[in-house]
Amino acid sequence: MPYATQQNIIDRYGQDVLLLAADRDGDGQVDSEAVDQALADADAEIDTYLAAKYALPLAVVPDVLVRLAVDIALFRVEATADVISEERRQRYKDAVALLARMARGEVSLGLPDPPVSANGAVHISSEKRRFNRRSMRRLT
Repeated sequence: MPYATQQNIIDRYGQDVLLLAADRDGDGQVDSEAVDQALADADAEIDTYLAAKYALPLAVVPDVLVRLAVDIALFRVEATADVISEERRQRYKDAVALLARMARGEVSLGLPDPPVSANGAVHISSEKRRFNRRSMRRLT
C-alpha cells in the first residue's frame, strides 16, 4: 500500500506546486510517470526506516506518513528537475530526521506496539536474581 498519492500532493500543496516540480517537457502538464516514480522512491525510503521497528507493510497508514511521503516525493521529483528550493530541501531533511527517530523508537507512529522481535532482536527479561555465589556459600 503506498503511503501517498499524487492527489495527496495536490491536496497538501496545490496543483501549481506539483506542476512547477513535475512538468518535465514544459507543456503545462504534470509528468505523472515522474511523480509516480518519486512516490515509489519515497515509499521505499520510508520503509527502510520503518522496517527497523515495525512489521511491513503497515495495515494502516498514519497521517504523519502521508505527510512525510509527500515531502520526500516532492523533493525527489524536484531533484530530477533541477529546481530544488531551500524550503523543499529543509522539509526533506526534517522528514528523514523524523523517520530516523521513529526507527530508534523515540517517536511513535501511534500504532499498537510492535512485537518485541519485530526487527529480529530478542529481548529477555526476568525477575531479580535470587541466588549468587556469595549466598550459595552461606548455605554450605
